[in-house]
Amino acid sequence: MIEKKFLKSKPICKVKFSLPKSQVQAAKTVTVVGDFNNWDISATPLKKQKTGNFAATIDLDIHKEYQFRYVLDGKEWINDEEADRFVPANIGSEQNGLLSI
Repeated sequence: MIEKKFLKSKPICKVKFSLPKSQVQAAKTVTVVGDFNNWDISATPLKKQKTGNFAATIDLDIHKEYQFRYVLDGKEWINDEEADRFVPANIGSEQNGLLSI
């Protein structure tokens, strides 16, 4: 799930990335990677919630598009079905989610 909250005082959007327990299965770690953190799998970890879901909120500049994916346990890459759209990842037939802010 993706939630966008645009700030009135700054050209920033607070974006909350979250994955339900059912989608992460038995993963112990979940991170979100993308253009905004140079695809660094350790830069933006999602925190496990009491419900078993994982979530993190980051600030992104408005009027931009960002490619992103989630990484489970440092090795399994998955997409968020709620991405604004999908674009080729230039790795085989893989696709990245795209956020329009």
